[in-house]
This record gives sequence, structure tokens and C-alpha cells, in this order.
Amino acid sequence: MKFYDCKTAPSPRRVRIFLAEKGVEIDSVQVDLAKGEQFSDAFMKISPLAEVPLLVLDDGTVLSQVNAICRYLEEVFPENPLCGRTPVERAQVDAFNGLLQMNGFMAGAEAFRNATPGFKNRAMPGPHNYSQIPELAERGLLRLDNLFADLDAHFADNQFFMGDYYSMADISGLTIVDFAKWVKKFIPENCVHLQRWYDQVNDRPSAKA
Repeated sequence: MKFYDCKTAPSPRRVRIFLAEKGVEIDSVQVDLAKGEQFSDAFMKISPLAEVPLLVLDDGTVLSQVNAICRYLEEVFPENPLCGRTPVERAQVDAFNGLLQMNGFMAGAEAFRNATPGFKNRAMPGPHNYSQIPELAERGLLRLDNLFADLDAHFADNQFFMGDYYSMADISGLTIVDFAKWVKKFIPENCVHLQRWYDQVNDRPSAKA
């Protein structure tokens, strides 16, 4: 297998943390997004969407999207399950990941890509160009505020997203909180439960992956 990564991007980081929690090492290739390497002919033959992360299997099969890649890795390396230990838990982890993708990653991307000068006409990832919409940047910031408040309420009664079970949802949540810093959104002082959870997951060795 070969993992196409970008050390500075939040989405591939989720896969790196997942692999670190599993204790699995995979050959990786760095794709420099800042230099536009994702648009090179060679890379777009592998990824027509011009996105990372990617996992290329030994038979040439290409897997894209974080959740799909981690779902495959969970099947291949089942020890220390991170996507749920029962059918119910697997469904719950998927549900949390869906909410975090919508209310966290997409909100952060709205705020960042619609307000950063370097992303003029690149307000959406992928091979197509889209103009920035300043109102979406403002909405993204508000959505992050609401997410932090919602997560603080959740962690008032839960050690992790799934009670006392560390899962892929915690990996996603950690990455979102760090991604929000790109748009100067930090955990509010009154979100003590969210801060407690963040400190706990950020102290895990895998968080440095």
C-alpha cells in the first residue's frame, strides 16, 4: 500500500492519527498542496479530484476520502478497533463523523477558503474553480462557534464521543479543533468540558502523527 499525504493538511492528518493508534506503518508520498502538486498530470491520473488523502492498494485500487480509507484500514488491521466494536457502535461512530464533517470540517473550510486571499477563485477543493463568497466565511465562523458549544454540552457527560471508548470520532474532533485555529477560532474559556476532552486526546502520542 502507498499513502498519499500532505503534512500540512487536516484531512490526511486524520488518517495518520488513525494509523498511529493502530501501530501500523505504510509507505507514504508527500503531495505539496501549497505548490499545486495535486494538479500535476501524474497525480491527477491517480486522483482526478486532485485531493489528498489517497490510499493506493497493492493491486492498484485507489481509495479516496478519509472515512472510506479508515474503514478499509479497520478491516485489514482490526486490532484496536476505532470505528466501533459492535454494529451499534459502528453506526454511532459513522453518525458522529457525519455530523463533524458537516458542522466542523465544512464550516472551517467555508471560513478559511472564502476569506483567504490565496484561495481567490479556489473557494472549493477539487479540480474546478469557484469564486469566494464572503458571507459563507462569516457563516462558517458562526457554525464553528455553535459546534464548540454543542460539543461542550456533549462532553459534560462523556469522556469521549462514545462514552469511555476512544474512536475515529475523537480523531475527527481533534483535527477539527486544530483546523479551526487557521481561522482564529479557539475553544472558548467557558467550554471547560470541551477543553478537558481536547487536552486528553491531544496528549495521546498519536496526536503528533
